Amino acid sequence: MKIAIAGLGLIGGSFAKALAARTRHNVFGFDASAEICRKALESGQIESATLDAFSEADIVLVALYPSAAAEFLKANAGRFKKGAVVIDLCGVKRYVVAAVSGLFPDCTFIGGHPMAGRELSGFNASIANLYDGASMILTPDDSVSPEILKTCENFFLSLGFSKITLTTPEHHDEMIAFTSQMAHIVSSAYAQNPIVYNFDGFSAGSFADMTRVAKLNEDMWTELFMLNRDYLTEQLDVLTGNLERFRKHISEGNEAELKDMLKKGREIKESLNQ
Repeated sequence: MKIAIAGLGLIGGSFAKALAARTRHNVFGFDASAEICRKALESGQIESATLDAFSEADIVLVALYPSAAAEFLKANAGRFKKGAVVIDLCGVKRYVVAAVSGLFPDCTFIGGHPMAGRELSGFNASIANLYDGASMILTPDDSVSPEILKTCENFFLSLGFSKITLTTPEHHDEMIAFTSQMAHIVSSAYAQNPIVYNFDGFSAGSFADMTRVAKLNEDMWTELFMLNRDYLTEQLDVLTGNLERFRKHISEGNEAELKDMLKKGREIKESLNQ
């Protein structure tokens, strides 16, 4: 097949590298940075860096921030060939799916989100094995045929994904608020304690675990948080309620209640097998 990738940062670049390393597909790419396009061409990750090549693609992957992805798809909807499958890879789904609704009468559009990442960004940080063992989320509507969906599933599995998760844009955004977005907020808030600079010699693995995803791309995450603020606010309310209960039990010396909360957390974690 012929695969086109719009955006060659961490996500798009890793798709290009995985495709080059593991498949025989023809890969086209485009990035707003001419330097990134040059690097991708010279390293053999893509065969062409022009938008004209996108008209030949069987699958188009859009690895841009949500607002940029929506604008790209609106500007280029007429460029894609009839029968092409167009998949965005954004971290929120309701916004993008709604923004491009009705744009592709001759193509198939599917919302997507690869559940993988690093604390680094950009093409230089992209790696061919980023998606090994990861889950690929797809949010197909009722118009997507089983045959096309199977082709997409096989495509992503060939790049190292171990699981294809099918859901709705709404459920995706609700779950991502909890499993991903809130974790980044908690990590950032934890790291912003003034005492943090005195950690040396006082830390084992828990400090590194808690601060790991505070090393983020603030431009991207701000956009993701704002586009999912309803679900994210709900999850933060749950978290702050639990923190307040912990604070109350500790400050009032309620040892039995504190122990019960800790026990419940441990049992939940053990039941998840994670």
